[in-house]
Amino acid sequence: MVADSLVYHPSINHYIRFVNTTVGRDKLLRTLQYLARFLSFYLFRKGYSTKALAPWNALKSQFGMTRKLLRVGKNIEHLREAGRLAGTKNLDPVLRYTAIARQLSYFTYLTIDSIHYLSVSNIIPLPSLNPTLTRLSNKAWLSGISISLVSGFYSLTQLSARARTISKLSGEGKVEEKRIEKETFETKLQLLSDACDWVIPAYTLGIVGGKGRLNVDEGIVGLAGLVSSLVGVRAQWKKTAQ
Repeated sequence: MVADSLVYHPSINHYIRFVNTTVGRDKLLRTLQYLARFLSFYLFRKGYSTKALAPWNALKSQFGMTRKLLRVGKNIEHLREAGRLAGTKNLDPVLRYTAIARQLSYFTYLTIDSIHYLSVSNIIPLPSLNPTLTRLSNKAWLSGISISLVSGFYSLTQLSARARTISKLSGEGKVEEKRIEKETFETKLQLLSDACDWVIPAYTLGIVGGKGRLNVDEGIVGLAGLVSSLVGVRAQWKKTAQ
């Protein structure tokens, strides 16, 4: 009976639904990848031996490659979404154009990232192009995140304007107030995720970190990726709830 209670527990069923999605598995792998990146740097700074660092470096590398494989072909999804948004006329123009630009940036990023995977996995080796592919893919990723940040801040201003126009005395106004509060919280959470994600390609491209720039190191990049990954896990967990 105890075994049945465990096997058929709603949380177990929810977890199965979560990991049965590609996004769910990717978010879990990403969480572990950036946790390993942070711990690898932390242990290195603490003076641990190369042997102690090896498992975390391996996790970081292997999960990174696994996630690259899972992303192959996903670029088409973003291209399709850009086309759909281009034909949508009832959206706020700022949100519409930033959404299209973001989707096209992610399409570019994932297209280059897929070519990079084929190269580093030695399916189609292009060793001389690897540094260029890494740089271009990170530029496209950074562009998409930057556009997402602009969109997020604009959404906050729109939500704030809506909040000032509602009547909090009526029942309908109270419902709208709760809806705006929820949307504001989710928008701020996405902004936090985007801000953390922004650090990763910015560090790779040398925009932050290093001499004369913001004090960002591998540990901060690992923590930033961990935070944004947990936000992604939360979002996908909610989507798979029943």
